Amino acid sequence: MSENLFWLSEAQMERLRPHLPDKVRGKPRVGNGRVISGIVHVLRSGCRWADAPAAYGPRKTFHNRWRRWAEKGHWVRIFEALADAGRPPAQVLIDRSAVSAHRSASGGKGGRFAQGIGRSRGGRTTRLHALADRWCRPVRLMLTGGNVADCIAAEALLRRLPPEALVVTGDKGYDSTAVRDQVKGLGAFPNIPPKRNRKRRIFWCRDFYRNRNAIERMFGRLKDFRRIATRYDRRADVFLSAVALAATVTYWL
Repeated sequence: MSENLFWLSEAQMERLRPHLPDKVRGKPRVGNGRVISGIVHVLRSGCRWADAPAAYGPRKTFHNRWRRWAEKGHWVRIFEALADAGRPPAQVLIDRSAVSAHRSASGGKGGRFAQGIGRSRGGRTTRLHALADRWCRPVRLMLTGGNVADCIAAEALLRRLPPEALVVTGDKGYDSTAVRDQVKGLGAFPNIPPKRNRKRRIFWCRDFYRNRNAIERMFGRLKDFRRIATRYDRRADVFLSAVALAATVTYWL
């Protein structure tokens, strides 16, 4: 087998196995380890599904399983289950990163929520929002269009804040009274530097703020997956599943 192919180790599969769907019908199917390794290879390399190496089995098989599990939300649930099983984060970092939408991402219909593509200064983009701990590990993920303000997206993302969080650190883009009140209402301290037009003095801790680069490094590692750095998927739930699987393999296995 080529050294350039990605393969999950047996130890990684042991961690994944309890969270995988186990209802199998009909004839025996290709093993999950082989299929998921093929999916991760496509996400990392950015190749078309039709160009996936034959070593991973029938291309139609693992592409169908990928889409079916994405539409049912399995990949996101697996990511969140493994993230919740990790060390509870006392300090949570919040940030976002823009992802350019390829022309093939146009025309998405249906799905449980909006397709998450909007016009911004960078063109047609998707914003990937995340909560992460200070060890660069993502704990929650969310998508919006590139034209959605940080404060608006933060209100939805913070509803999923882990209950163990004591400090929420973000940049000036999250400096709004609504976000600060929401964080305080969740029992955490909003460590967000104030914008220049703030008339009232806001206390924030520079020592905690130094950890904020961890979430920026996290986005950088996720974008090493070429199908994360550029969005090719029409449906938002499929693209979010790609980000969730990349985060799972990179940080939680």
